[in-house]
Amino acid sequence: MCDGEVNCLVNDEIIHLFLFQLNCDWIWIWIWVALLLLVALSNAVRVSGDGGQCGSNPTLDPRPHSVSILEFGAVGDGRTLNTIAFQNAIFYLKSFADKGGAQLYVPPGKWLTGSFNLTSHLTLFLEKGAVIIGSQDPSHWDVIEPLPSYGRGLEVPGGRYQSLINGYMLHDVVVTGNNGTIDGMGMVWWEWYSSHSLNHSRPHLVEIVASDNVVVSNLTFLNAPAYSIHPVYCSHVHIQNVSISAPPESPYTVGIVPDSSEHVCIEDCIVGMGFDAISLKSGWDEYGIAYGRPTEKVHIRRVHLHAFSGSALAFGSDMSGGISDVVVEHAHVLNSNSGIEFRTTRGRGGYMKDIVISDIEMENVHTAIAATGNCGSHPDDNFDPNALPLLDHITLRDVTGTNITIAGNFAGIEESPFTNICLSNITLSTDSVSPMTWECSNVSGFSDSVLPEPCPELGNPSYDSSSSCFLSISGKTAVL
Repeated sequence: MCDGEVNCLVNDEIIHLFLFQLNCDWIWIWIWVALLLLVALSNAVRVSGDGGQCGSNPTLDPRPHSVSILEFGAVGDGRTLNTIAFQNAIFYLKSFADKGGAQLYVPPGKWLTGSFNLTSHLTLFLEKGAVIIGSQDPSHWDVIEPLPSYGRGLEVPGGRYQSLINGYMLHDVVVTGNNGTIDGMGMVWWEWYSSHSLNHSRPHLVEIVASDNVVVSNLTFLNAPAYSIHPVYCSHVHIQNVSISAPPESPYTVGIVPDSSEHVCIEDCIVGMGFDAISLKSGWDEYGIAYGRPTEKVHIRRVHLHAFSGSALAFGSDMSGGISDVVVEHAHVLNSNSGIEFRTTRGRGGYMKDIVISDIEMENVHTAIAATGNCGSHPDDNFDPNALPLLDHITLRDVTGTNITIAGNFAGIEESPFTNICLSNITLSTDSVSPMTWECSNVSGFSDSVLPEPCPELGNPSYDSSSSCFLSISGKTAVL
């Protein structure tokens, strides 16, 4: 058995034959070495492709070094500010990065803090009963530069408040626990946002930037000022078994936001937010186009989603770097304004393509499926109105819904219509509130076994079962 993540299965006959060839010319030795490497490589591809990005759970091996936040003078009374304690603890643990990494243990208690930064090869572990509480004093949150793919703060021009827990250019970082809690105490931030009193754009709970091998698991996230979990410019991100919530009236709060990131797995999560539950993004207008980093190779499965005023599953509208190769399966959507929504507008550029969504259950949803080409604002007047977005090869199948008001609303862009929208085996039980169950413009595609019957634009007879619609369905794991 070979070392590493992939178990390379090499039978005895190959091994014996290889040993026999040691007495032969060197050229034959190298041929057999190449064959053995080919066997290993073929097994690596097979194993990594099984189940997409969520095919293998990350192994959270115990760190060889561990300290408690108590050792750095932290007080878990909910009143004492512990920012310095967290900063000092992580600074100390940074010295163990080349020694197998370390764990920062947070015991039961209420740990008030401002923003702090993580380091590589670190596990932040919150014990059951441990609550990290975000300070409501904005002076405890640093102000940082805007993300380059956005060019400015999302809500206020200029900088933005740093998130509560941050990581920048890290490798191998884990935020986990025994169902501990991170509470952003977002009420004051929501009030400042609604009253237009913000000096800078709101912070998030956890933001990891330009990092790889990131795990967030086994935690509860409450009351984010804006986003709860925001991996941006990251690769190999695993978000598993987290519960995220904010009140329905919390303005534009979002649960999980993969942003210009790749190889992302989101699974076994419960997310209920004021706006979107899960939202995929990749930059804003000319800044996102120039930065040019897409969100791709994303796998979402076994999630329960609730979005009061937004969408349970949203794509865009900030998608100027592109979004592609996404698989969503086994999702339950409840009590939401919109179930699945694709958003874009002129000036975005970018694309949303090669997306397969299947095995979805919806209950009490106003609009089950939507795509709009007139959504979202612009960062400034420098956007290019001729930068038209592309929406192509979107497949939805095996969707059921009860108490749905509008089955579908597709409003493409005249100069860039939405194409290859493929609907299959969809049954939506609509209420009697709206006389119009489907609305369509500037869109084309195919439908099969869809009730209520969709717009004529989505029943194009020129498509058949061999079309790219159904190739994307049968090959859904291939895009990962």
